[in-house]
Order: sequence, then C-alpha cells, then structure tokens
Amino acid sequence: MQLHQLFPTAIATVQLALDPLDVAGQLQVLFALRGEVTGNPTEGCAWTGDLHGAWRLHQHPDFVELTQQVVDQIWTYLDAVGFECSQVALHLQRCWPVLSDWDQVVGRHHHPNAHLSAVLYLTGSGSGEEGVLRLQAPHRINELVPGLAVGHGGPITEGHPLNSDHWDLAPRSGLLVLFPSRLDHSVLPNSDPEALRCSISFDFVLTAPDDDHSAEYLAPHPNVWVQQTPPAA
Repeated sequence: MQLHQLFPTAIATVQLALDPLDVAGQLQVLFALRGEVTGNPTEGCAWTGDLHGAWRLHQHPDFVELTQQVVDQIWTYLDAVGFECSQVALHLQRCWPVLSDWDQVVGRHHHPNAHLSAVLYLTGSGSGEEGVLRLQAPHRINELVPGLAVGHGGPITEGHPLNSDHWDLAPRSGLLVLFPSRLDHSVLPNSDPEALRCSISFDFVLTAPDDDHSAEYLAPHPNVWVQQTPPAA
C-alpha cells in the first residue's frame, strides 16, 4: 500500500546568521520598550508589544536591516508555494516583540487580519525549555471519526505522525519561521527560570500590484483606496 500525504500546510524554517553584537543592542531596545511591565493584562501571559503600542518595530533604525532579511525570505516562501511574485504586492502590516519570562505563555490564536506571518527568535537554545511554538493542525481528516483522536487510551496511537493535531518547534537564536496567518498557534510555558524568551513577530498582507490591471481576486493596492469620512454626529 502507498499512502499519499496530500494538501500539506507549508511551514518554512530558516536559520539566519545574526550578529551577537547587533542582537545585544536589539535586546536593549526591547527591554526599554517593555519598561516596568512584565506581561500582558491576562495573568500568566507574555509581554507582547502589539498590546503596548510597540507594533511598528520594523520602522526602528535598529531593526530595519533585520526586517529586510525577513522580507527576502518571505519572497522565497511565496515562490516556493507557487505564487507568481510579479503578480502580487507584499505589504508588511505590523511588527512587534514578544518577551516571555518564566512560566509565561501566549494563548492559542491566529491572525485574522493578515495573510502570512513570521516569527524570528533572538534568543533560544533549541532545547524547548524556553517555551515551544505550537502550530495547530487546521483539520483532523485522518481521525476518520470526528473527535476520536483525543487520547485517553483511544484506538489511535498517541503522537502518530499521520494523526497529530500539532507540531512543536523549539526557539533557537536566529531561527525564522514562516506560516499562513490563519493557522492557529500558541507558545507553551517558559520552563527555564533563568531564561527570557525573546522573539519578533511579523504580519504580511498580499494585494494586487500597483498598476492599471483589474484586481479581481486580490484586494486592490492600498494606493487606490479612498478613506471615507463618517457623517457628522
């Protein structure tokens, strides 16, 4: 029997060569942005810059070159999954840091306002102790009976690669991960009391190019959008 694993979700990983001196300076910028706040309002949640006004990190001088490295890899990803890059415009929508202290997490979520997301780790040993990135399977087609693969000694072998509901990825300094924004993901607890897990998140949007061709399937380029004023109260 031959099994055909069809319709894969394309997750890309790239190991970037980060300059340790640059990373040290960038971490100082992130610590200054965080200030005295050590987490998000939700108990046990890591500090995420998007909830604290730090969502345009790509415009900070210390992160411009790093952002360009990420953008270069985004184009490579789009080409690899079949996009004609000349027929789309790529927009970096927002960019924010995530700092996770001991026992802090990021709950399961996705990014409904973006198309393609990325996370770049500034710290991490690769052991997973600082809290792994968990990417959730969007569907469980191979469980056959809906809701069957919940564990508890059921008939499906726990952790079987063709019936897994998630994939865990350990943070490592310089590791870049690219994934569709609609994919649910989370960050498990940082179990190392001596380590601070530091990463940068990016959200990208695809539109039609800025030209005279009709934008039938993609949203038109933002240059042709016209913002409307609400009526006076």
